[in-house]
Amino acid sequence: MSEAEDRELDALQAALAAEHAAVYGYGVVGGRVGEERRTEARAAYDAHRARRDALTRDVRDLGARPVASAAGYALPFEVPDAASAVRLAAELEERVAGVYSDLVRAVGGDRRTAAAGALREAAVRAARWRGGSVAFPGLAERAGSATPTA
Repeated sequence: MSEAEDRELDALQAALAAEHAAVYGYGVVGGRVGEERRTEARAAYDAHRARRDALTRDVRDLGARPVASAAGYALPFEVPDAASAVRLAAELEERVAGVYSDLVRAVGGDRRTAAAGALREAAVRAARWRGGSVAFPGLAERAGSATPTA
């Protein structure tokens, strides 16, 4: 593999790992979020599952073995109620947006278009969950204005 192909594969694997974590996290969100936002949580869960499946295919198309999902993930904070579930959903989307911003830089063509679409979708969901947005979704943590991602 060339250096560019290695970077592309690494970025795809990172995005896949982030989607695995988001799917897990939305399982927690769905169990704690209030009834009024449960449909929104289910739609996000389904979107992340679809992205995860597409990324799995992309990694296999490059001849690599897709990174596996962990049995469990450490949450960034406790989620005992609906308000913290909403905060977790926003955090999940911001983390995913950050990984997709890296993927946009690492790939080209149709994969870049898909990554940019995933970045946009994550940014929109984060804004809906948080009730506001940031100028450059996915880049706030790199500027030191947000909690670093794990």
